[in-house]
Amino acid sequence: MVLKRPVLLLLVMILLSSCADDNFFQEDALVQPEETRYKITSGSDSVWVVAGRHYDRSGFHRFFWGDHNRKIWSTPVKLPVFHLDSVAGGLKVIKKGGGYQTTSFHLQDDKGRLYAFRSVDKDPIHVVSKFWQPTFVSNILRDQISAANPYGVLVVPELAEAVGVHHTNPTLYYVPKKGNGFGEFSSDVGGKVFMLEEKYEEKVDLTAPFVKAVDFEDSHDALRERFQENTHHFDQRAFARARLLDVLIGDWDRHKGQWDWAVRKDGHDTYYVPIPRDRDQVFMKMGDGLIPSIATSKIMARKFHSFDHDFSDVKAYMINSRFLDERLLNELTLSEWQSIAKKMQQQLTDKVIENAVQQLPTPIFSLIGEELAQDLKSRRNLLDKAATKMYNILAESVTIAGTDQEERFVVKRLDNERTEVSLYRKADNGVPAKRFYHRIFYRNQTELIKLYGLGDDDEFILTGNVEEGIMVKIYGGLGADVITDSSSVQGWKKYTQIYDTERGNEIIFGTEAKDKTTRDVRVHAFDREGN
Repeated sequence: MVLKRPVLLLLVMILLSSCADDNFFQEDALVQPEETRYKITSGSDSVWVVAGRHYDRSGFHRFFWGDHNRKIWSTPVKLPVFHLDSVAGGLKVIKKGGGYQTTSFHLQDDKGRLYAFRSVDKDPIHVVSKFWQPTFVSNILRDQISAANPYGVLVVPELAEAVGVHHTNPTLYYVPKKGNGFGEFSSDVGGKVFMLEEKYEEKVDLTAPFVKAVDFEDSHDALRERFQENTHHFDQRAFARARLLDVLIGDWDRHKGQWDWAVRKDGHDTYYVPIPRDRDQVFMKMGDGLIPSIATSKIMARKFHSFDHDFSDVKAYMINSRFLDERLLNELTLSEWQSIAKKMQQQLTDKVIENAVQQLPTPIFSLIGEELAQDLKSRRNLLDKAATKMYNILAESVTIAGTDQEERFVVKRLDNERTEVSLYRKADNGVPAKRFYHRIFYRNQTELIKLYGLGDDDEFILTGNVEEGIMVKIYGGLGADVITDSSSVQGWKKYTQIYDTERGNEIIFGTEAKDKTTRDVRVHAFDREGN
């Protein structure tokens, strides 16, 4: 294997800095004795806690590995003590969670409501192979948790409330070492800081903010139902609003497991409205320090992008969310993105931002409050530009999928610049026919449109004679499909490509379509759930 020069340089610097800091070769260098990890002054209901004393490192260490948010981790704050039998009217432990980096539990109150209970500090040792776990690599990963802001989650609810995005209401607690009520798990939680936030899984969780909802789904089930039935849809405007909030607060870790969905009914149709959760990565500071500044560059771990006053790399915030963004934001136009962003700018007043930042513990607010508020105001003022950038990234190549039911795809090459795509369902068992997708694409924004028929017998119709156009790729999917291309684009290149099995379909290629049919059934493959 030949290492590229940036990777080789990074490895050399890691080894040099590790040699200079002997603690990095000690397997447990960052796992401090319990009594030194938290400095506690007890009171009846609260304690003074240092959430991450082990992140307070020497100036030499910080030169290589960054200041990050170490000052925040090592600053004492006053937190309430967690009493299992009294918080939220009394809670019981349902099960221990299976997180790779955090210690987590599912708790339940006497009304049946569920809560997530997760450690604020993380141990990422299990994200690396067993070969690397006993080496200095694990300590490097542990140390870089210092880039996270352990109290940032407290700022998010007021911002989300202002812009109409569903949210949890996290609270931070200190768990006492003894008598904490966790039984066999007592040593897993005792003497540590945990975050408690609501889970949205059952009908009992349908509290006041969800008066229009009838149930909840996780991403796995919501995606499965969306691609099975054409009466199920994601609320794309609501998702765009939630994603712009993610970008505003610098939350780069928005994969499908970070969302729940409120289920709403509208006649025969079902809509999924996003509920973001797990805000562990907001306001991250990663780009300082010699090695992290290289490691987080655009040619390496780009997604670990530091929060500051502007949006210097919007694409970094879209890497982990690419799967959902491509499927759940494929209908919105540029004007719709800009409209959503401008309304959010109006809703996020200076007072809203200042009140949100004041939710930080007082010592942390004194440390970073003014700077954080100014950064949020600056980013708010640039939110419409960030929305345009997000739109342009997503518009380059657009995926439009049907379902496992019969549908009709209609593509019209309107002129040299515009291509219209509509998707219709047929009337069936009392469900009326409906156009459930429509968008006009522009050649200066979009290079490729991919249509997926998925299951059952689908129909694809392409029309329009133009001089220039957008490439359209059709993946018929399972079933006996009818594909008719009577469109034409001048020049030798064919701007329609048809992918399906050679038998069992009726295909009229016309003069524009290129035959890409095959005997290989894998041509029907479509990733429905991000596996």
